[in-house]
Amino acid sequence: MSRAIHVFRSPDRFVAGTIGQPGDRTFYLQAVHETRIISVMLEKQQVQILADRIGALLDEIHRRFGTPIPPATDRVGDLSPLVMPVDAEFRVGTMGLGWDAESEAVVVELLAITEGEFDESVVLDDTDEGPDAVRVFLTTAAAREFAARSSKVISAGRQPCPLCSEPLDPDGHLCVRTNGYKRDAQLSKSIDFIDPEVFNSLAAQTDPSFLVDEDDDDPDDPDDEDPGTPGPSSQA
Repeated sequence: MSRAIHVFRSPDRFVAGTIGQPGDRTFYLQAVHETRIISVMLEKQQVQILADRIGALLDEIHRRFGTPIPPATDRVGDLSPLVMPVDAEFRVGTMGLGWDAESEAVVVELLAITEGEFDESVVLDDTDEGPDAVRVFLTTAAAREFAARSSKVISAGRQPCPLCSEPLDPDGHLCVRTNGYKRDAQLSKSIDFIDPEVFNSLAAQTDPSFLVDEDDDDPDDPDDEDPGTPGPSSQA
């Protein structure tokens, strides 16, 4: 069966957002154009990497081509939540990032996670073979806005401990700077130690584009969820 490529050439909205409480959040990217809405699920680290590399790509575009680029800013005009209900089209495995010189647009491609390997040349390509994908074209201003909002979404989790900088829990915190003692904090009788997988990102290509390979699950990241856990559904 041919792959599905959902293309948004002039989206009304392309944002990162979350569902769930701090410490147990699921991250999504959502593209909207009129009544058409596509959402994909991904890890917090993937959102951060995408935001960082969009910023680096914009700087490289200005350096290489002299294209006027909006300055980096912390201001975000769109702070509205995701359009509900959120029904994830797929979980993101690989991300592609490029520059369309003809339309002067940043191109973001999000590819579904797959069990087997696939030819990386399908990224940002319309070939029939490969994972399903969402491809979004962003103006330089919209790209800056996406990166700024993504950073705010990521930092909106649990507040850090002023001593050790680890996330604070509502029911107590075992701070390593105080030898693990915290009033009202309790240890589980059984603790599982998991060997974390290293997040693998592909290097920048000869043109100003990037690839980010498979998502990771960091056991120390409070917002990471089990990849087997389905996201909320019921999208009409």
